[in-house]
Amino acid sequence: MDYGFHAPTMSFPVAGTLMIEPTESESKQEIDRFINAMVQIRQEIDKVASEEWPLDNNPLRNAPHTQADIAAADWDRPYSRETAIFPAESSRDNKFWPSVNRVDNVFGDRNFVCSCPGIDAYR
Repeated sequence: MDYGFHAPTMSFPVAGTLMIEPTESESKQEIDRFINAMVQIRQEIDKVASEEWPLDNNPLRNAPHTQADIAAADWDRPYSRETAIFPAESSRDNKFWPSVNRVDNVFGDRNFVCSCPGIDAYR
């Protein structure tokens, strides 16, 4: 999300691999932007692997970054706010601001409880 992409259509045709399938409507410019994001994410992985960034506190682990994260008075992360907010040059032109940090989908799937008011509350 920090790079401005929604999760693409993906499949795992071979064990240990990931195949990403862009739609026919994607322009070459958009595919190039996606490839650039993948290259930059690999560079982030390399910084974690070389221990420049800790395993539990890095842009990958903390993504996506919200406006509240960036505007907070305290910044206790080993990377800059600029790295968090604009990981790619292209994100400066059209920044998507996620409303929440990472969602724990597994927790939600295993603990399915609706806390919404009943339908009568909306009448």
